[in-house]
Amino acid sequence: MDPLSLGLFLILLWDGYFFFNYIISLFRNYRIREWEPKVSIIIPAYNEGEKVLKAINSALSQDYPDFEVIVVDDGSEDNTFKVANSVNDPRLRVYRVAHGGKAKALNFGLSKASGEIVVTTDADSYLERDAVKELVRRFYSNEIFGVGGQVRVSGGSFLEMAQDAEHLRIAMFRRAKEFDDLSVAPGPVSAFRREALERIGGFVEDIVEDYATTKALKAFGKVVYAPGARVWTEMPKSIGVLWRQRKRWFLGDLMNLGGGFTKDWAFLILGDVVAFLDVIVPPLLLVTGNFTLFALWWFFETLTMLLPTLFEGGRLINALLFPIIVWFWAAFYLTLHIYGYLSVLLERV
Repeated sequence: MDPLSLGLFLILLWDGYFFFNYIISLFRNYRIREWEPKVSIIIPAYNEGEKVLKAINSALSQDYPDFEVIVVDDGSEDNTFKVANSVNDPRLRVYRVAHGGKAKALNFGLSKASGEIVVTTDADSYLERDAVKELVRRFYSNEIFGVGGQVRVSGGSFLEMAQDAEHLRIAMFRRAKEFDDLSVAPGPVSAFRREALERIGGFVEDIVEDYATTKALKAFGKVVYAPGARVWTEMPKSIGVLWRQRKRWFLGDLMNLGGGFTKDWAFLILGDVVAFLDVIVPPLLLVTGNFTLFALWWFFETLTMLLPTLFEGGRLINALLFPIIVWFWAAFYLTLHIYGYLSVLLERV
């Protein structure tokens, strides 16, 4: 087997492993519990005056019988507090605290919460109507301390569509490998037992507070995935902002590795090897005239996105453009990870 064919084989093997595990997961019944404890939805907000109203309305519109919504304005310099206070609903409480970061705002909200289950979302995100119900149903036993839902990205630019496709891919991985052992309960759509959060001293103050909090909780209990709990969020609209966001996430991840299949060194390094192959193999197939193998790669990558697009409620354009999108993400993350590794090494020298 020549090097290009071997590289393509490794790409298809890696992607196929998760794809076929995803297919199997679609036919697997997952455990739920029908119960309706009181829920506290906490929305930390910093300079989100233009977006917080939509987040609040989506929280107040939940198809759930017993909940409260707590907005914590984290010392915003705009009209966030005024906009949040303009909503007249007895289930809503709005507080303003000195700027201290997202985790501190969440912990202030936790101190005011009365619900047995605490749901977190972001001020630039909006929950689908049954998100809270779907999160709560996944607390099927007392050993479940946290539940994470599915994050989706709104917007129609190529970069926003690429990020939505990325989150569809994440949803596919979580169904395939992390259904009952979630590595990170994402900040925009997660739920926790309040007593479990209090046991670890509240939300962990870290640049990746959702990952650090998930890891801390998993030392005592389980964190699982709820595919039906969906939130739509805004993501960076420029490469520069995207780079700064993902750099912060990745450097935070490197400081907190552990806590799940996709959050250990072996998976990270293997993923980077495949990303390198994703970057170089398709262009080389075109340059060397291996059009049949290139078409095979294009077809397979499209197929691996088409199925989650249909089952997770994605946009068809995500699947049709996915070969281009996957190449973009491979190049982006390979560059980011090399930068991250060098940053860590230079700090230790």
